[in-house]
Amino acid sequence: MISDLKGTFSQISNNNKRSAIREILKLTQNPEIISFAGGLPAPESFPVDALDSIVSDMLREEGAAVLQYDATEGVTELRELLVKKYKNEGVQCSLENMIVTTGSQQGLDLVGKVFVNQGDVVICGLPSYLGGISAFQAYGATMEGVPMDEYGMSAELLEAKLIELGEQGIKPKFIYVIPDFQNPTGITMPESRRLEIIALAHKYDVLIVEDCPYREVRFDGEPQRMMYDLDNDDHVITLGTFSKIFAPGFRIGWILGPKDVNEKIVVAKQSADLCTPTFVQKIAIRYMNSGVFEENLQKTIDLYHQRRDVMLAEMEKCMPDFVKWTRPEGGMFLFITLPEHMDALELFHKAIEKKVAFVTGNVFYCDGGGTNTMRLNFSYVNNEKAIAGIQRLAEIIEAEVLEEA
Repeated sequence: MISDLKGTFSQISNNNKRSAIREILKLTQNPEIISFAGGLPAPESFPVDALDSIVSDMLREEGAAVLQYDATEGVTELRELLVKKYKNEGVQCSLENMIVTTGSQQGLDLVGKVFVNQGDVVICGLPSYLGGISAFQAYGATMEGVPMDEYGMSAELLEAKLIELGEQGIKPKFIYVIPDFQNPTGITMPESRRLEIIALAHKYDVLIVEDCPYREVRFDGEPQRMMYDLDNDDHVITLGTFSKIFAPGFRIGWILGPKDVNEKIVVAKQSADLCTPTFVQKIAIRYMNSGVFEENLQKTIDLYHQRRDVMLAEMEKCMPDFVKWTRPEGGMFLFITLPEHMDALELFHKAIEKKVAFVTGNVFYCDGGGTNTMRLNFSYVNNEKAIAGIQRLAEIIEAEVLEEA
């Protein structure tokens, strides 16, 4: 064994940290625990029967071809279907704008790999998706947070941050946003706010990385135009995924970006995995062409809509008045804010004892804030467990207040 492994590992490897959420999930493997912690789609939403038929037919009809390597950019027919999907929404794009990735998490990693040098600044929301923060920090990014309001990242505070950084001679590499049903808050950014942030990106000549894993899972309200669609100057790179609308185990995502950016991303991807697995891409093509895709997506939306409503209703019924939470129009998460003096991590350990779990909100704050917040997932557990879990959480919070009194 080498005596100084830390000195042998790369700087990037030493920068990497275990995912706080993945570590929390290890504590929730007990089947008796009601877990609101994971960002897990409902297994009931997976189209098992349809896939059984699709895979059998595909292997019989295409044989060895589906087991071969394919282009780094992705199987052409799948890219064409994704471009068509966006064009049907009114988005102007072409095949050269589309790259298939091995999950949208690889997309985040590739963005970090292509753009970030050690010490570069990346701007994100307070709070923001931990997987994005981790992907950029792995390449040495310094994360600068901008607080959010009920409409998402504050444009006013974003400009103040850009001015502050500019006075220090710092130009951020990009602004990272999740405009639809944001993880962890569930907030959706209205078009007016999206346009404000795009205008700032143009003014200060900064890229925007738009992460859209939940966009299609909308229950209420009107769909907002993508920032990629609203931009007219190649300032936006958009990430999408099948993980929330098809099956996470397939690990299919994509990058919709400017041609010049995508050329760099393809080269970076070639050294990572050569290509996203052909087998799953070919299945996805048949699934999208079968007509089952839209039908199953609507069933998923209806299921999550019901589960969100059940959870919100139980929170209204059980939670103390001083507890506040978001009311997402879609997606998979809502965010709870406790009084500032309360520590969600202390509550987490007490919750585990009562066999209920959540994610402490501080892991989503790049500045170490959010200690009085928590994220709850409403897509995974059934209604009966959700009601029981919320009741337990409410009791734990009330007991904490009584203990402090």
